[in-house]
Amino acid sequence: MTRHSDTLSWRNETGRLFKLAGPLIVNNLSIAGMQFADAVMAGRLGVETLAAVAIGGSLWFFAFTIGLGLLMAIAPIAARHYGAGDAHLIGRYTRQGIYLGLALAIPVIFAAQYLVGPLLVFIPIDPGFREMTIGYTQAITLGAPGMFVFLALRFTTEGIGVTKPIMYISFFAIVCNVFLNWVLIFGNLGAPELGAVGCGIASAITMWLMAIIMVVYMVSARRYKVIGIFSRRAPPRLKILREIFSLGLPIAVTITAEAGLFNAVSILMGTLGAVITAAHQIAISFASTMFMIPLALSSAITVRVGHELGAGQLKRARYAGGFGIFVCGAFMACSAIFLIVFSDSIVTMYTNNELVKDIAISLLLMAALFQVGDGVQIGAAGALRGYKDTRVPMIINTFSYWVLAFPLAYLAAVTFKLPPNYIWGGFVIGLGVAAILLTWRYNKLSREYA
Repeated sequence: MTRHSDTLSWRNETGRLFKLAGPLIVNNLSIAGMQFADAVMAGRLGVETLAAVAIGGSLWFFAFTIGLGLLMAIAPIAARHYGAGDAHLIGRYTRQGIYLGLALAIPVIFAAQYLVGPLLVFIPIDPGFREMTIGYTQAITLGAPGMFVFLALRFTTEGIGVTKPIMYISFFAIVCNVFLNWVLIFGNLGAPELGAVGCGIASAITMWLMAIIMVVYMVSARRYKVIGIFSRRAPPRLKILREIFSLGLPIAVTITAEAGLFNAVSILMGTLGAVITAAHQIAISFASTMFMIPLALSSAITVRVGHELGAGQLKRARYAGGFGIFVCGAFMACSAIFLIVFSDSIVTMYTNNELVKDIAISLLLMAALFQVGDGVQIGAAGALRGYKDTRVPMIINTFSYWVLAFPLAYLAAVTFKLPPNYIWGGFVIGLGVAAILLTWRYNKLSREYA
């Protein structure tokens, strides 16, 4: 291949990738913006309220990632059918995905209402903000049915390469969430001042509105007629549910392995007092915001690879995946530099408490160390999903995060009672190992296909 054709291929793939990823980046940043707004607005009521939202948000996010992973299976399935010219087959998977999401919401709500309290006593979370944490978690999980319906529809439209509606709904969501936070956290417009619980209620209402808007749009927009999502009423079908579940469960375990690691460390921090918990929340909130961009790119990589494989273009599929992994790593290298240079300014946006600021800055500098590994591993995971390869990544992530990273974090936090930045050392090791192993897996598998 000539150098000129390489350049053209690079340019073409950049355009294809970012046409899909652009709206998804906006969507993910809006989700992160909601989390950022929750942290900043809750923090105005004090360190305890911020800590309650941090721990409660970690518990909700754990449940959310399980649903996210299971329903994410719809995207590569839809992408393959769409690339092969069989768009009419996609609607059946969306309908069953909606059933799956609603069914999953039931144990999530039950666990929040009846199990979170005993869990926080058992850990034990600081009693100073334990009740606020329980109230926030119980409130936010009431939005689970709406969120999971939205995800089933989101991954359908994502799979066919139509991502702008997701972006527009995310714009609405962040504005709605901030407004409802202002009303319910602080008691404006005649509403009671509900603090952390009001923050959870605001998020739950926003999730339901996102689902309603997505349903209305996909019913009315002509481009979805060929998919036939709502053209018929079909009962739950075990065969299709099994297909979604068998592909989605390893994705859910893979995502939950990483998210669960971060959430478990957040809970460990919650045993060390409100100041350290608040500092951890600040650092993890901003690091998670930066992660939203490669996360969106990862979804776009899945679709790009799926479309090319569905069309029988095996070499182009391999190139699309490899290029996407490179872009994810390059962005996170820039993110690492940004965190190092502007750590003080970042932390000041959240708090003026000097003790919290010092700890948060040290954690952001640790975050800079794992940025590239985090970007590469999520890019490689997205590329592998395009090949419907989910079981090996599940094993790799479980090993990296729970055999290596969490034991190290636990030893630092509980056994040796080291400072918080040492606890975050587990992130650096776990994400680095995952990046290496997932990239190796992608190179091996895509070469066999091509």
